[in-house]
Amino acid sequence: MADTVLICPLCEATCGLTMSRDGEGRLRFRGNDDDVFSHGFICPKAVALADLHEDPDRLRRPLLRRNGRHVEVEWDEALAAVEEGLGRVIGAHGREAVAVYAGNAAAHSLSLMLYLRTFLTALGSKSFYTATSVDQMPKQVSGALLFGTGAHLPVPDVDRTSWLMILGANPYVSNGSLLTAPDMPGRLRALRRRGGKMVVVDPRRTQTAEHADEHHFIRPGGDAAFLFGMVHTLFDEDLVSLGRLADFTSGVDSVREVAAEFAPEAVAPFCGIDASIIRRLAREYASAPAAAVYGRIGTCTQEFGTLASWLVDVLNVLSGNLDRAGGAMFTLPALGGPTTRGEPGRGKGTRFGRWQSRVRGLGESFGELPVATLAEDIDTPGEGALRALVTFGGNPCASTPNVARLGAALETLDFMVSVDLYLNETSRLADVVLPAPSPVEQSHYDVLLNLLAVRNVARYAPAALPLPAGALPEWEILLRLSAAVAGEPGARPDPMQLDDMMVAVTAGLAVADPSSRVYGRDRDEIIAALGASRGPERMLDLLLRAGPYGDGFGSVADGLTLQRVMDAPNGVDLGPLQPRLPEALRTVSGSIELAPPVLVADSERLRQRLAETAADGALVLIGRRNLRSNNSWMHNVEMLVRGKAQCTLFVHPADAARLGLSDGGQARVVSRAGEVVAPVEVTDEIMPGVVSLPHGWGHGTPGSRHAVAAEYAGVNSNLLTDEHAVDPVSGNAVLNGIPVRVEVAEALAV
Repeated sequence: MADTVLICPLCEATCGLTMSRDGEGRLRFRGNDDDVFSHGFICPKAVALADLHEDPDRLRRPLLRRNGRHVEVEWDEALAAVEEGLGRVIGAHGREAVAVYAGNAAAHSLSLMLYLRTFLTALGSKSFYTATSVDQMPKQVSGALLFGTGAHLPVPDVDRTSWLMILGANPYVSNGSLLTAPDMPGRLRALRRRGGKMVVVDPRRTQTAEHADEHHFIRPGGDAAFLFGMVHTLFDEDLVSLGRLADFTSGVDSVREVAAEFAPEAVAPFCGIDASIIRRLAREYASAPAAAVYGRIGTCTQEFGTLASWLVDVLNVLSGNLDRAGGAMFTLPALGGPTTRGEPGRGKGTRFGRWQSRVRGLGESFGELPVATLAEDIDTPGEGALRALVTFGGNPCASTPNVARLGAALETLDFMVSVDLYLNETSRLADVVLPAPSPVEQSHYDVLLNLLAVRNVARYAPAALPLPAGALPEWEILLRLSAAVAGEPGARPDPMQLDDMMVAVTAGLAVADPSSRVYGRDRDEIIAALGASRGPERMLDLLLRAGPYGDGFGSVADGLTLQRVMDAPNGVDLGPLQPRLPEALRTVSGSIELAPPVLVADSERLRQRLAETAADGALVLIGRRNLRSNNSWMHNVEMLVRGKAQCTLFVHPADAARLGLSDGGQARVVSRAGEVVAPVEVTDEIMPGVVSLPHGWGHGTPGSRHAVAAEYAGVNSNLLTDEHAVDPVSGNAVLNGIPVRVEVAEALAV
């Protein structure tokens, strides 16, 4: 029997896999050597897919809370309870009283990427929160302000660059983030083999830093100041060279004016990097044949997250490295997207703050509110308080700021629904839990992640295993939930009618879009050509055929269709990234708007902070990740958590000596929000004045079902993060640079 080909959905690398069974019938996963994108590379998480699929704690049937306990019920009973519970809240408090939270698992699910919007439309509530405002909103806000949409996220062309600077990212472990690139370690080694240079700027000497040509410790939260110092140097030493970007870039003089006050000598005390180093790096970067600056989660989850994200793009523009081979480039995804739709080179731009959170009045971005406001929007009494919550593939009680407050707030809700693989720290509080299928029981196409890929590809994998009898595919769960909240009781639509409506709307938009390959065609003709089957494959076929490489439903010979992609199980290689500007811009002006007023204004906040330096003895907390961990939901797989403890507090030897901490001992870590006790790991891998805890731990909460995770529980770093600390421009939570007090913990009584 031939091996089954599939795509790993566990992280942004999207590696191609093969699945087989050994002599005893157990599942085995290996890298697919023939995959056009990953070429056989995998990480330990992919190998663990078998254990995840077979995990006895993974949910197989719906759960309904009765008398304080979750009991298994049939789908019809569970969905009837959802309709009754949400209907009751809507009837009493209105649709805005129902909130929705989507975790990062949504980015890896074909069904959630295509059908979540259907549910949100049916629900009709603006109370929408996602993991985006935990880890990446500054990048999207910056991209929208400069280039026109939140999908304008330039990715470093790592396969062709000769000089790469990495800030706040650890791609040797993450395999890229907002950078879809299987085998990032191999790609970075190749960069150095061809004579290129890699520089890492990070408060921790990460695995990536260990393999870099240079590593520089930086004070957490100092990235924007450091980057401003480089921008200042480019102007000061006449190193600015926009090249062809000059024809469609505005605001350069405004950036020059703002950067004038951020000389390397002025920013060095704040960021902790010597002025001579800042100037040298700026010169090297400007003189490299092809170069890119890449900033990721550490640059986003801080108080100056949007400023730092903006300055990454500013550097790439000022050096002429944006939109050229080896620089930072935009993808051309097979499904199209915001950068391909509408009038080429011009658009409507993006509006922010169209509505605000209930208590603090923080503005929405791209239709969602900052998740840092979720707890207060529930537990603050008064008109408009949230009274119900629906979660999809997320665990906010582990992954958002001040989880103690959020957990307490969720317990006060009138009704809650979770769609999840597990009964975790969040879904344990739900009245109804609907089991998502195992990743290997679902078909897969990377709708979102191909927008961020270092190479244009199209890859589809059907479900590797059939759904067990009585289970529902995730897309049908979404449609049934949508039907349960749409319209009025007694007049609910049929779920499959919603699928037809979604296809009709998408086809209508495609035939009306001048950039589409079906522009001007008859919508009904297009729908008929898709056939009568329902589910994500029909929508996927429509998007592929109308997209930039599509067959236009017969008008373009050899164009893409879903069938053509299915006939190439190892994927279709669409080639390296190509220059796309100015046609990819969607700003109102049709130019790169390099000096958005909101960011120019926010620069003053940073300027006022430059006089501050780390106080003697003060400590700040940062996070970290491990190759065998995927946020909070892979810790129930024994092979990924056994061995050396992962959830430890990194402390520099000088800080440990000063505080009386010993390697292997226990430390109490206290912040404004809360405190934890964690085992100490003394290491010079972390810079003095900084301590580090990984995120996603703290398992064993009563009511959850994570037998393995409970055994390796660790502590939740988000008991320490502060829901009141946000980047004011994007509303993103500040999860790095948290002021903490660290002391020896008293020995536990035996």
